[in-house]
Amino acid sequence: MDLTQGTAEEKNRRAKKMMLWFGIVSLIMGFAGWTSAYIVSSKRDDWISDLELPQAFFISTAIIILSSVTYFVAKKFVSRNDQKMGTIFLLATLVLGISFIVLQFNGFSQMLENGYYFTGPTSSIKMSYVFLIAAVHIAHVVAGLITLLVVLVQQLRGKYMPGDMLGMELGATFWHFLDFLWVYLILFMYFVK
Repeated sequence: MDLTQGTAEEKNRRAKKMMLWFGIVSLIMGFAGWTSAYIVSSKRDDWISDLELPQAFFISTAIIILSSVTYFVAKKFVSRNDQKMGTIFLLATLVLGISFIVLQFNGFSQMLENGYYFTGPTSSIKMSYVFLIAAVHIAHVVAGLITLLVVLVQQLRGKYMPGDMLGMELGATFWHFLDFLWVYLILFMYFVK
């Protein structure tokens, strides 16, 4: 298909989707760099191999997976023109997203209580990576929550209808990416000792 063909609206939709995917690919490259550095650093003598990730990280994983399900269901309802249920599931996604962040900070507190610090004389390179990777992901979830709030406001204004859901589709794609990314990161940090 020739990307230069189509109406102005079709070109605009393609351009917005392409820009989102460029952003996602750049995020993948950033996290690939950090996880690669984590692997290389794991060969150091001072690497902590018996670190137990906080329980809050695993609970937050279930929460963010559930939030992807609620976003998916919200999209389905809106695509069937059930605006009320679409809004309810978008609100559920927002609550779950905020819960994810709260649980992540609880996980940080658990690590600090166990004597693991980001920096300082009692820190380790592994802990620095765990804190960094989780914190950068949280920052992106905050961006995801902002996009979700924009989608929710647009939904409440009646902007989305079957066949006209670009903003919601873009927001959902970004949210699902953040979900997938966290699942990858938690599995990575759990299995790469």
